[in-house]
Amino acid sequence: MSANSGPTAAPAAVATHGPTGGGFALADLLAAVAGAVPERNAVLAGERRLSYRELDCRASLLARHLRSVGIGHGEHVAILAYNRAEWVESMFGVLRAGAVPVNVNYRYIAPELRHVLLDSDSVALIAERSLIPRVSEVHAELPKLRHVLLLDDGGPETSLTGTDYESALALAPSGQALPPLSGDDRYLLYTGGTTGDPKGVMWRQEDVFRVALERRRSEEPRAASPADLAERARACPERRMLVLGPLMHAAGQWNALSMLFSGKTVVLNARRTFDPEEVVALADRERVHALQLVGDAMARPIAQRLLATPRRCAPLSTVVSGGTPLTSAVRDLWREWRPDITLNDSYGGTETGVCGASDAVEDDDSPSFTMGASVAVLDSELRPLPPGSEEVGRIARTGRIPLGYYNDPERTERTFPRDAEGRRWAMSGDFGTVAADGSVRLLGRGSAVINTGGEKVYPEEVESALKSHPGIEDAIVVPAPDDQLGQRVCAVIAATPDHRPSENQLREHCRTRLAGFKVPRAFHVVERVRRTAVGKQDYRWAMALARES
Repeated sequence: MSANSGPTAAPAAVATHGPTGGGFALADLLAAVAGAVPERNAVLAGERRLSYRELDCRASLLARHLRSVGIGHGEHVAILAYNRAEWVESMFGVLRAGAVPVNVNYRYIAPELRHVLLDSDSVALIAERSLIPRVSEVHAELPKLRHVLLLDDGGPETSLTGTDYESALALAPSGQALPPLSGDDRYLLYTGGTTGDPKGVMWRQEDVFRVALERRRSEEPRAASPADLAERARACPERRMLVLGPLMHAAGQWNALSMLFSGKTVVLNARRTFDPEEVVALADRERVHALQLVGDAMARPIAQRLLATPRRCAPLSTVVSGGTPLTSAVRDLWREWRPDITLNDSYGGTETGVCGASDAVEDDDSPSFTMGASVAVLDSELRPLPPGSEEVGRIARTGRIPLGYYNDPERTERTFPRDAEGRRWAMSGDFGTVAADGSVRLLGRGSAVINTGGEKVYPEEVESALKSHPGIEDAIVVPAPDDQLGQRVCAVIAATPDHRPSENQLREHCRTRLAGFKVPRAFHVVERVRRTAVGKQDYRWAMALARES
């Protein structure tokens, strides 16, 4: 089915929108690639098929509509939707209008939506009809929100007045001027973190392109212009990546954008739930070459489905995981299915960009990463620790880093401090050590560290040890109150269907991999470990269980 089919579809434009000459503005980069490979598939989402020409033209139509209703340069436009083709074209349409897209978590309830829309100063909202009722609850408290576009998803009519998205594109004024763009224009990405209200990380577009979105071989120089990017896209063979991460989060969004800026094809799972059988069927049907997912929670069940039907997904050669590393047990499952499969763990964050790639040793349960030259592990005085140091420090990046948090100078000062030499750092929130070869061993987030009897325990390290046991499907490690130790290490675990190890067996297993004080003292068994929309552990839920154990 054509992306422009249907009674309210926007008319197909005859040519792509040319770059405005603004350097590394993200919408200009898309336009350059679309000019190089106009008929190549850009986005496949369910029945929707968008070529690069169609994606570029529809983004321009949306940009003209936004300008026609008074959305000005630098104003913020929120996007509230599940993964779908319109998410991608909405983002580029907002950028092409000179405005700033704001990602909104579709799982948020009304008060959380109110916070993000207020904090971001959003003046417009693009949202699926079924998600609008939550916005309606707080609409009266959003004085700056003056325009709403509704994406049809089969949901009921809403009391909140809005314009149909497809109608807006169909009626977009063809003569509406679009502003010149610049790599200095803003890119804003909201992140929930583990504590506190969601906060918007504010980047220059050129900076986020360089540290998160530019795909190139290690021996290949950085693109010097959009024209360079276009030439690389033209020379690039057609490859497809199935993106499972939500576009509202960095991992899914950055993988999708980096594929598009390379002239490759993004395949989206347009269903609203994660079903490993449906994912495998989609990957097989669309003949994807790469799969982007988030950690064991997605990787394990997909690998198990492939092992049950090993002839499917013949072109699949690469699995990319971000957000949480793959354990050795899950890596073994994938290699059992296909011994030559490439398994890539990436390390990074909304505040730091993509910092490095996994350099994990198969028999080591603690993930380690080879980091770029701008990444270091810092001591308490913001001094980089030397290779081979046994000191634990905070992982940080310098150079091309965010401008700060939107509307939050105090958090900005804490997360993006200057060292004694005046150099700004972006603190990732993660702790680690530096090996003799310069690789960084990831220990976990300081906000979740467990202080037990004066010893510090990093939950991710214990989780990796637990998940290396063949009888453990998933695990979260959190602190629980303890009268003597202050806190004790508590594990919330889900066992595999065919095997449930005893607590003593798990403790013995952990003692072969961890110091004694890190071994869980309490276990809470659940049928399924709860995770967030992006696939990360739900620590708040686990801590509530731990307090009850």
